[in-house]
Amino acid sequence: MKIFKFAFGAMLFVFASSFAQNDIKPERKPGHTNQNKFKQLYDEFATPNMFRTGSGAPGPAYYQQQADYKMDIEIDDVNARLYGQETITYTNNSPDELTYLWVQLDQNMRAKDSKTPLINSSGIGPATSASRAARSYLKEPFDGGFNIEYVKDTNNKDLPHTINRTMMRVELPKPMKTGDQFSFKIKWWYNINDHVRDGGRSGYEYFEENDNRIYVMAQFYPRMAVYNDVEGWQNSQFWGRDEFALPFGNFDVNITVPADHILDGTGYLTNREEVYTKKMMERYNKAKTSYDKPVMIVTEDEARKTEKSKSTKKKTWKLSAQMVRDFGFATSRKFIWDMMAVKIGDKDVMAVSMYSKEGNPLWEQWSTRTVASTLKSYSRMTFDYPYHKAISVHAPMGMEYPMICYNFGRPDENGNYSDRTKYGMISVIIHEVGHNFFPMIVNSDERQWTWMDEGLNTFVQYIAEQDFGEWNPTALSPGHDKYPSRRGPAKNIVRYMGGDQDFIAPIMTKGLNTYQFGSNAYSKPATGLNILRETIMGRDLFDYAFKEYARRWMFKHPTPEDFFRTMEDASAVDLDWFWRGWFYTTDYTDIGIKEVKKFAVTNNPNENGKKLAERYNMDPNALVYFIGEGEEGYEDALNSASTMEDFATVKEYIMDNFTPEQQKNMKKTPKYFYQVTFDKPGGLVMPLIVEYKYSDGSKEKITYPAQIWRLNDKEVSRAIATDKEIVSITVDPDLETADIDTSNNSWPREVQESDFDKFKNQIKN
Repeated sequence: MKIFKFAFGAMLFVFASSFAQNDIKPERKPGHTNQNKFKQLYDEFATPNMFRTGSGAPGPAYYQQQADYKMDIEIDDVNARLYGQETITYTNNSPDELTYLWVQLDQNMRAKDSKTPLINSSGIGPATSASRAARSYLKEPFDGGFNIEYVKDTNNKDLPHTINRTMMRVELPKPMKTGDQFSFKIKWWYNINDHVRDGGRSGYEYFEENDNRIYVMAQFYPRMAVYNDVEGWQNSQFWGRDEFALPFGNFDVNITVPADHILDGTGYLTNREEVYTKKMMERYNKAKTSYDKPVMIVTEDEARKTEKSKSTKKKTWKLSAQMVRDFGFATSRKFIWDMMAVKIGDKDVMAVSMYSKEGNPLWEQWSTRTVASTLKSYSRMTFDYPYHKAISVHAPMGMEYPMICYNFGRPDENGNYSDRTKYGMISVIIHEVGHNFFPMIVNSDERQWTWMDEGLNTFVQYIAEQDFGEWNPTALSPGHDKYPSRRGPAKNIVRYMGGDQDFIAPIMTKGLNTYQFGSNAYSKPATGLNILRETIMGRDLFDYAFKEYARRWMFKHPTPEDFFRTMEDASAVDLDWFWRGWFYTTDYTDIGIKEVKKFAVTNNPNENGKKLAERYNMDPNALVYFIGEGEEGYEDALNSASTMEDFATVKEYIMDNFTPEQQKNMKKTPKYFYQVTFDKPGGLVMPLIVEYKYSDGSKEKITYPAQIWRLNDKEVSRAIATDKEIVSITVDPDLETADIDTSNNSWPREVQESDFDKFKNQIKN
């Protein structure tokens, strides 16, 4: 019966539409190119090849280069300076012959002659603060940047090299063929920046109380650039925003610091018994089997004592890491240090935190527990975390490197903190630890496609935040029954999506060139993936495909096309319409109810029905007629006791086309008929989610696939036949599609309170 009532009604509506259209001679319009929102992405995507397949997987000829490092580093704590020597061994796995190598010199962004400060516009307002005036007009530029003392081969012969801002080209003595290795040495030093005062992704924080620093170090060494099949050398300059593209390799790093410092970083600590005290070793061994709470390796009392005196001796910490794309470390005499074990797959991973007393009690309570929870959530969504540890370091910023990250969140001087501070700290730890997966392992090109690490990571961060709230309910403040995530839910992106189009750029834009960077690179891609998971694909299909992408490209260099293609390849869901709209345009969602027409059924021919019968040479007595609300006979037909099954023609059709068993199971005969027209003022295609509420109080939610818009991008209609009267219709009732204007989402139209009226009512109450 359900098939009949929709198909039969729809057939008559189509007949009527055809009848009306054929009476009017259409105006001839010029031809046009294919601008259909469901057009496949062949024009936008790179052509599949032997390196990257059409399925989104690495091809049979896929390759990647390798860069191995042996380094000796020393921190001069008196002058806040870093000295380094390194030997880089570069392996050419490409099919190409290389005549030179490109090395990244990221610290040169802070050199006195850096062009970075000159790329942004600036102006003078009517007034400014004293601090801003001093920083803008009186302060001398920081004397940063690498000082390269030499570049030599392993025979100590100088290698010709050219420095172009943040890139250095090293000329090879002879071309490197496929499979060749070449080793060369670089010696350098630079002044370490105060990243609190001068900004930066690494550097030191100074504590005047005891003349101490916390060093969180990264980009501290000349690093090899990526060479790949997509664009050859990735030698785009570093202007400060777009992050990094790096090859994988092995690291052996010796770091010399004052003897009273605590240090940890990327890789295994290979001389632990030399740098740990006996008590620290005992605590460490206990931490390796502590799965429910962290174990203190260095207590707060011990850290407080150490920070009051300075050792003039030195100590060298030795770290070794395999198959990592970068290296970071943190060191200070102020560090409190705790650890716990977390089971990931069939192995134990150490969750670690390093923080000063200024971070307590917040950090002692939640940092390491957050690290452990994050590793479990991300491993569930991607692959088992492959490294042996993950470290969270207390610093007034957020930044990530393999196995170590730097995170903000600090109580006041009395140890008090707000919910905002607590949730902010937990969220940034989840986010930065999560970067171990994207892009430290799934190694996308951050210099070109910021969203591929920040957006994907923020999406999984949202899932991990919800997991954290569920697994650690004592972390939730009163009034919160779940974790208050800032990014992820569709409703949270509405303000950005509906903003001024002059200051919005497509996601598929180089990060340096985007407006509203956080919304563009973090929030919008994360929200889009959440909509895919919850509304368009469903969790099972999405999670399988997302995990397939992560596994295919772990320890490799994926491109956007590799992600888009894999998500479709592993799910059998055609998503070109979604990628184009959400990632390649700044279209926004705005779907509404344009019109609702009510009809009643009758067997009394009306004028339009007679014309239809005559046109198609049909027996007028064999038709079922629909009378629209307001037309003559509507009320009589609606109030008639007769039903559609009472019509002889309908009864005959049922008898001829349905078995007795099917007839017995037929649903109630519809009495109410509606034609609902939905329009789409916004350009973005989305599924049409509609909730129908009936006179008996019941509700029905139907999701019409996005393909309902494939033949008409402006409006579509649906015929509804029901035995119950519809009293209201709502589009996107649960705010799943980031609809920027909900004033047109309801029928009957809801009168929405203006912001001024809301303000008046607040005052009144």
